[in-house]
Amino acid sequence: MIKIAIVTDGPYGERAYATIKEEFDCDYIVMEAPVSSFMDEIDLPPETMARLEKADIVLTYVLHPDLALDLVDALHDKVEWIIVGAWRGEGFKNQLESYGNVTCPENMCDLTENGNPIFDEFVSKFGRPVVRINCQGDKVVDVEVLRCSPCGSTRFVAEEMVGEDTKNLPIKAGLRIQHYPCRAPKMRLFTDDECKKEMAANFHKEAFQEALAFQEALKEKKKKK
Repeated sequence: MIKIAIVTDGPYGERAYATIKEEFDCDYIVMEAPVSSFMDEIDLPPETMARLEKADIVLTYVLHPDLALDLVDALHDKVEWIIVGAWRGEGFKNQLESYGNVTCPENMCDLTENGNPIFDEFVSKFGRPVVRINCQGDKVVDVEVLRCSPCGSTRFVAEEMVGEDTKNLPIKAGLRIQHYPCRAPKMRLFTDDECKKEMAANFHKEAFQEALAFQEALKEKKKKK
């Protein structure tokens, strides 16, 4: 089983840890944020770095840009992959991703396979939502989450959709995500990008559209037998 390490210097990452640890060996590390916005030199505690280097994938929610950059610089050749869940500006994103095994997704529920076996093993469980729906007539009796958003919002929506009518189900799923306390917009307050919560809503809407289409295809296949 691959090992995931989640590192943060602030309020983000706890829910991802609670969700991811159900599927993978997962470590949660809180670092002290530098006192200044700009630092010439940042101390990376050896004990913390030793824990991070044991991971196959490091998922960072570090908000301080200098600390985030120093972590990536120190770890990129020690771990298989680094996912940066909080980043500031396209220039900073490009700088981080130039290391080659670093990705800075616009939204954590937009992770998809990239061909790296370790990364893909993680993304088989967490990333862009994938669900399967079990219906009796036009009623949803069960929703199986095949791939969950790291924050757990997909499971929240899946539970909320049980008992709903299949009519307009994708729209209902997309709207319901608005009731989950998604933190993505707060990590992007410094940008004018598309609303991240709206992006998450669209991903979940599409997941339920695809699940319903799969159900319809199964019905047609049974009819032809």
